[in-house]
Amino acid sequence: MKTKIIVDSCCDLTAEMKAEMDIQSVPLTMLLGDREYCDDDSLDLERFLHDMGEYKGKVASASPPPYRYQEAMGGADDTYVVTLSDKLSGSYSNAVTGNNESVECGEKPACILDSKSASAGEALIAVKIYELIQTGMSKGQIISTIHAFIDNMKTYFVLENYDNLKKNGRLNKIAGSLISLLNIKLIMGANGDGEIALFEKCRGAKKMVQQLVSLIATSGKETQDENLVISHCNNPDLAGELERLIKERFCFKKIYVVPTGGLSTMYVDNKGIVMAF
Repeated sequence: MKTKIIVDSCCDLTAEMKAEMDIQSVPLTMLLGDREYCDDDSLDLERFLHDMGEYKGKVASASPPPYRYQEAMGGADDTYVVTLSDKLSGSYSNAVTGNNESVECGEKPACILDSKSASAGEALIAVKIYELIQTGMSKGQIISTIHAFIDNMKTYFVLENYDNLKKNGRLNKIAGSLISLLNIKLIMGANGDGEIALFEKCRGAKKMVQQLVSLIATSGKETQDENLVISHCNNPDLAGELERLIKERFCFKKIYVVPTGGLSTMYVDNKGIVMAF
């Protein structure tokens, strides 16, 4: 029996993780004005970051078209597709359309999963699906288990650079400038329904890392035999410090520290951190 795990490219996985778990990524497209950047293995992330920093207009992205998902789904008995939050992107709805078209062509229906998250959150879900498949669990059991997992998952992120939020009108320019000037860190994350919410405000990177660790403690979630994912954009030192503090206090089965891909990089920007558990 052939099983596939498909993700959109906002799912932050290393090439080694994709190969080990046989996960296929369907690329989104980043848009800086009339310039398009395909979020696949050919993307030069450093060049993209440079171009994004130089660009003064709104940044945007385009979801994979349905036919991309349809192409990826073919030839499997069981297929699981993990997408960006439906509240943030059209990736989920396009995956549903691609699945419908795939079924019309005689393929078996896939399970399309709205991550209600992004970045590290998508990666955490993909890893969980892989682990469930390895246990020999039935498709029906996997689907019910993973839906419950998504409903209880926590995702938080912290930005170093708020330029993209200011460019897109999601953060007042004066407020954004004051946040940067005063070294205030906003801890934001998924609100449980796939939308972004503000959870904490703190001053300085050290306090921010401590607060992220505290959010694990106050979440009420069991950490034993569970995984945690930290995504970072050019910030391995801070990601490593966060990992160290988490290991001191909790008993996660495994902590994955991964670099952000293109789409995640566009939104968290240079030095941004995302954590999901």
